[in-house]
Amino acid sequence: MAENIQIETRGDFGLWAIEVANQIVKEQGFELARAARDGTEEDIRVAGNALGQAITSALMEVYDGLLQE
Repeated sequence: MAENIQIETRGDFGLWAIEVANQIVKEQGFELARAARDGTEEDIRVAGNALGQAITSALMEVYDGLLQE
C-alpha cells in the first residue's frame, strides 16, 4: 500500500478493498495459520494481533485519504 491511488467511486473503493484484503491475507493470514499449526499460544496471539493491526492500518489509511479531500 505504498502507492497513492485515486478512489472516486464505490467501485474504485471495492477494487482497493479487494486488493488490500488479498495482500493482508497473503502476508498476515499465512503467518497466523502457521502459528496455529506449529506455534505456541503466544505465537498465535502475536500473529493474530499482527493481522488485526494490518486491517486497522489499511482502514486508517483510506480514512486519512478521505479527510484530505
